[in-house]
Amino acid sequence: MTAPRLIDFKTAPAPSHDRPRPDRLVAGNPDRTTWTHYSAQHGDFDCGIWACEPGAWRIAFPAGKEEFFHVISGRIRISDDSGHASEFGPGDACVIPGGFSGVFQVLDPVRKYFVVIDRDAARQA
Repeated sequence: MTAPRLIDFKTAPAPSHDRPRPDRLVAGNPDRTTWTHYSAQHGDFDCGIWACEPGAWRIAFPAGKEEFFHVISGRIRISDDSGHASEFGPGDACVIPGGFSGVFQVLDPVRKYFVVIDRDAARQA
C-alpha cells in the first residue's frame, strides 16, 4: 500500500472553466476557473482555488453539501432567499451550509480557496 502524499497548493493543476447555467443567471455570464488540488476517492470532498469574473447567479445547495471558502482577492456578495446579504473580501471566510439557496454575486474579480463536502456523493459511492 502506498502512503498518501501531502497536497501542496504551490503546484497548480490544470484549470477547468465553466459558466453558470443559463437558467440560474442573474447578471452577466462570468467565466469561472477552478483549480481542483484534491478530490477524495469517493467524490465527497474537494478543495482548491476558484476564480471568477463579475456576475451573479442563483445557488441552491442540497442538504448534504456544504462549502467553506476563504477569499484571497476580490469581493463577493451572497444573498439568501429572504434578501439578507453578506459581503466578503480579502481575508474573509464563510461557510455555505447545506440547504442554503440564494444569489452568489461577484462584485470584483475574485479568487478564493474552497473546500466542498458532499455527503450525498459519499453515500452514492
